[in-house]
Amino acid sequence: MWFAYRIVQEGLTNALRHGAGGPIEIRVAAGRDVLELGVVNRTGAAAGGFPTSGHGLPGLTERVRLLHGEIESGPDGPRRWRLAVRLPVRTSA
Repeated sequence: MWFAYRIVQEGLTNALRHGAGGPIEIRVAAGRDVLELGVVNRTGAAAGGFPTSGHGLPGLTERVRLLHGEIESGPDGPRRWRLAVRLPVRTSA
């Protein structure tokens, strides 16, 4: 699924732009019917900061929903941010 790459790329980009540094956790789990992707990072202002368009997560949300998937993003505890996506896997007949 080419879109899985873009989801992880967006999660990593956001972690670098808006995170506090430190480790970034990436989770990929492929099942028979679903592909799960996750990116978790520490929150806080990144040193130097990067310019942002503000369209990353809204655009990603729209695309995930067009693929009949589910997306969650937001705080994950006191100093962590989580992006989690579930996409249905369609197999050829």
